[in-house]
Amino acid sequence: MNKIGQRQHAILEYFLIHKRALCIEDLYFELGISRTAVQEHFSALEAAGYIEKDGVSKTNGRPIVLYRISDKGINYFPKHYSWLAGLMLEDLLETISVEESEKYMRHLGTKLAMQLSSQFEGKSFELRVETLMRVMNELGFIAKLTVNKDARACVQACNCLYHDVAQKYPQICQFDLALMSGALGEPVKQSRCMAKGDTECEFLLSNEREDT
Repeated sequence: MNKIGQRQHAILEYFLIHKRALCIEDLYFELGISRTAVQEHFSALEAAGYIEKDGVSKTNGRPIVLYRISDKGINYFPKHYSWLAGLMLEDLLETISVEESEKYMRHLGTKLAMQLSSQFEGKSFELRVETLMRVMNELGFIAKLTVNKDARACVQACNCLYHDVAQKYPQICQFDLALMSGALGEPVKQSRCMAKGDTECEFLLSNEREDT
């Protein structure tokens, strides 16, 4: 997610609250800054994909460009539903066996990898790993590629997306493994786990592969 400044955040929030197309004039009166400054902020927000043009209005014969908040702009604002997802997931895991839950989490991870497959297709292994790091960080894992004490290439993630649930249901980690294996096209093994008391989650990449 692209970071935006305080003023741009205020502009985006104004769009979100008013739920209508707005022009530069609407905002510089509201924010008390110059038209030029608002125009620069609009250009930055549009370039980042947070707002988009929504037609032209004519005032006193002069065309005025209208903008509206985009889906990306709406999703910029936090949606604190992780607690609900965790509650639903924990409720599901309580009702099915360990084997069924492992299978289900692998299914979810594989399904996400398939949805993201266009980002990985045709790339070398190194570029697939690079893309995977970006995807994982966008999901919130705070992941990095490194080499462990045994000189093995591995991915380390210092933020577990479902830490509390994983402590009770470690089979949830099958989601991570299926996602990474599906994205990279090779098996990935987990060697460390935050839910089990380690300082980070660590995933070992295969030493034997044919690069593409």
